[in-house]
Amino acid sequence: MANTREIRRRIKSIKNTAQITKAMQMVASSKMRKAQMRAVAGRPYARMLDEVTAHLSENSGEITHPLLDRREIKKRGILIITSDKGLCGALNTNLLRDVMKADTGNSVYVTIGRKGRGALARLGKDILADFEMKENFRFADSKRVSKLMLDKYLAGEIDTIEVYYNKFVNTLVQEPTQTQLVPIQPEMLGHTEDGTRKATEYIFEPKAQELLAQLLPYFVHYELYQRILDAHASEHSARMVAMKNATDNAKQLVKELTLEYNKVRQASITTELLEISTAAAVLA
Repeated sequence: MANTREIRRRIKSIKNTAQITKAMQMVASSKMRKAQMRAVAGRPYARMLDEVTAHLSENSGEITHPLLDRREIKKRGILIITSDKGLCGALNTNLLRDVMKADTGNSVYVTIGRKGRGALARLGKDILADFEMKENFRFADSKRVSKLMLDKYLAGEIDTIEVYYNKFVNTLVQEPTQTQLVPIQPEMLGHTEDGTRKATEYIFEPKAQELLAQLLPYFVHYELYQRILDAHASEHSARMVAMKNATDNAKQLVKELTLEYNKVRQASITTELLEISTAAAVLA
């Protein structure tokens, strides 16, 4: 059994760790609220853009566009959105596990976040480009990523644009998710959250064909931006929960060590009393 000095040292060390995790929990909580608000606020616009794009594609007649054309998949273009920092539980690990399960050997990767880039580099995967997950990730930053991948797709260097990210559901739930942005599949557009199609009539100016040709690239840009916002909200939510669990575990461990300390101290006092009593009895 450890002596009282060793137990006191461990208790002090764990209390110091708990103070750090508590501070990190508070910081993550503040950032989490802002990230969640940004992610949730962008969803109505994304749904409306989805709906308008679906209506355009259905009413533009016979239209050909590279982003709509399905072709033989020789090289997959995969974007992975992870965090730059750790201490967010199994968030990145679960996502990267899904990526590796779906890896067919004919993929080229673009990463947002150091965790994804580091994991792919260690596995020797083909990384086309990497970007940092900035704290205030703007639409202009997202457009740099989507434009790079669109240029590679239009040049024929990749045949799909797929995104792996953590979808934000709520503070406790973040789902590793895979979606295909390009080629755009018209049958997947315009669905509401319950899976049904929303029927709305629009009058377009200029013609639907001309508008659709301009709208499709923007559709890809914004869809990717919304997924980045979701991933950002997921990161801070997971980190806040992880730090709260770490703080709670530290407090529980302090309680257990304190109980052990009291037992050791009581045993020591009892032993001293027995020694004194024995010595008194011998001298009597």
